[in-house]
This record gives sequence, structure tokens and C-alpha cells, in this order.
Amino acid sequence: MIKISILYPNNNGARFDLRYYIDKHMPMSIELLGAHAGFRGVSVEHGLGGGIPGTEAAYVAMCHYQFDSVENFMAAFMPHAAVLQGDMPNYTDIEPVIQVNEVLISK
Repeated sequence: MIKISILYPNNNGARFDLRYYIDKHMPMSIELLGAHAGFRGVSVEHGLGGGIPGTEAAYVAMCHYQFDSVENFMAAFMPHAAVLQGDMPNYTDIEPVIQVNEVLISK
């Protein structure tokens, strides 16, 4: 299984509309990508703080998609890339960090 992580750095002065992301963008994204047979799940996280009490979180938000393979993710994402990426200005001006991971342990 693989995990596609989309990480939104907590940049000073950056804009991230969490309500829009949770209420509009992610339901659309889940509907479009979740229809693919290789889709295994998704989680969204909101950064509350850093490792040291009182410090800011490194990321304002994180989204993690799980798919059977990178090929499954690409097959699910590419037909909808323009729509999903085109919606980004509605919730953020942050350039996300994207990482592809192989899931070795999941309970």
C-alpha cells in the first residue's frame, strides 16, 4: 500500500481556509478519488502545535490518501487534476509539499 501525503507548511502570513477545505474541497476530492478501485482511505489533520509546548505546528494541515499503488493513485487523480488543483486558490495560497510513501506498518 502507498500513502500520498499533501502537506501544507505553516508559513507566516499564509492563508489557509480550514472550513472550506473540510466542508467543500475534501468532500469533492473524496468523491472523485474514492470512486477508484485502488482507493483505500484518506485522513485529514490540522496542526495544533509543535513538539515543544507553545511552538507552532510545522504544517497547518495534512492530507494522506491511501491507495494500493502509485499507479492506482495516478489513475484516480489525473482525470480530476485540473478540477482539484483549480480549487486550491479557494482555500490556500500555500504551495503544498507532496510526498509518496510506502506504508510498511499500519494497524
